[in-house]
Amino acid sequence: MTASADSAPIDSRQTIVALDVEGVLVPEIWIAVAERTGIDGLRRTTRDEPDYDVLMRYRLDLLDEHALTMSLIEDVIGGLEPLDGAKAFLDELRSITQVILLSDTFEQFAKPLMCQLGWPAVFCHRLVVADDRITDYRLRQPNQKQRSVEAFHALEYRVIAAGDSYNDTTMLAEADAGFLFHAPANVIAEFPQYPALNTYPELLAAIRAEL
Repeated sequence: MTASADSAPIDSRQTIVALDVEGVLVPEIWIAVAERTGIDGLRRTTRDEPDYDVLMRYRLDLLDEHALTMSLIEDVIGGLEPLDGAKAFLDELRSITQVILLSDTFEQFAKPLMCQLGWPAVFCHRLVVADDRITDYRLRQPNQKQRSVEAFHALEYRVIAAGDSYNDTTMLAEADAGFLFHAPANVIAEFPQYPALNTYPELLAAIRAEL
């Protein structure tokens, strides 16, 4: 049966959900490192700094200044767990639609947490490590979250996206439906066009309504 002439066309595309990781499903890793080391500068995240390269260069300078090792950061990550309710939310969401995690974290940081989440697919970046020190980073590609959504569209997917920070907003803009989740007041104020949600049941209901 086809839509009548005066009704909206039916979108027959399959849907994929794109989720940010840190702040949405797992704690902010750099904040956890700041709490372990007492280096307050490492509390600065993409919720505060829109330019990711500026933020990472700032972090690398702090790591070098304080001689922080990859081993120490791995130890911090090993003590982290997904946010309360995140695993159940992700399991239920994956039972009803395809899900991809789009993160500006790094393979080396993500692996222990992805294990706890049941190994969902995650697109992220890679650190350069030498002699147990983080010396640089390699982006999978610039603005990878928006570019990934563009690629999903090229593959004829309809995309629903959710994130919490400045670096998620281009992804939300490119998606067919976008939501802020666990976002700070400054991001919510600057991007009022995206519904701001704070609990997993709210986010799951909002996604279900878009499916």
